[in-house]
This record gives sequence, C-alpha cells and structure tokens, in this order.
Amino acid sequence: MSAEQPVDLTAAGAFVAAMKFDVAEATGTRVTGHVDLGPEQHTPWGVVHGGLYCSVVESAASIGASLAVRDKGQFAVGVNNTTDFLRSATDGRLDVVAEPIQQGRTQQLWLVQLAREDGKLVARGQVRLQNVPLPG
Repeated sequence: MSAEQPVDLTAAGAFVAAMKFDVAEATGTRVTGHVDLGPEQHTPWGVVHGGLYCSVVESAASIGASLAVRDKGQFAVGVNNTTDFLRSATDGRLDVVAEPIQQGRTQQLWLVQLAREDGKLVARGQVRLQNVPLPG
C-alpha cells in the first residue's frame, strides 16, 4: 500500500475521538479534517484549552508522517511540538490541514494549521517527528 492511499483510522484510538478531531483525508503528504469546539474543552475562563490545539497538531502530524513511512516498516513519533495560539475560541468548527515541510530518511517536519470557517487561523504548529521501526 503506498503512502498516498487513504487508511482506516479506527485504530487511532479513543484519544483522537475524545478531542472531537474528525480526520477526513489522511495520506503521507496531507492530513485534513476538522475539530468541533465546545464547553467540555474550555478552561475555567471559558475559552478552549491550548492543550487541545497542541494535541490536534501532534495527532495530525503523527498520522501523516506515519503513513509516509509505513511501507518501510516504520511509524513516526513526535520529538518536538511547537504550537502557536493566534486567536481564542469558544465554539464552532476548526478546519485542520497538515502537510510536510521536510520528509527525510530519519526525521520529518510537519506544519499543521487550524482555521475557523472564515479562514482565520486560530492556531498553527510544527511537529518534528522521528521515523522508528514498527514494534514486533
């Protein structure tokens, strides 16, 4: 199966589902989807917790980077996540787009953007990932 073929992400687990991150497209060169925001993700001050954005950024990059190297018997693990919070949000849908900046033999660098439906960025992040052998 090539890195460009879609994959069933059911195994991505309960964590991705709990974030309300819905992956629409996932290949080794692009991951898209959306995250629905609501009160269960708020800080005590009524805005979405920044950790949600970090988690969506890490998840989107990890999914794409792992698909990029699966034909080599590898997957990718995040070694650095730098997420910038640009606007606060309380609810609504954010579109998620993740694309590689660099894909090398041992590491990858991905850019992930989370934007409101009007196109304004709420957060953006870069994730450096290490390509490692699949367990077993």
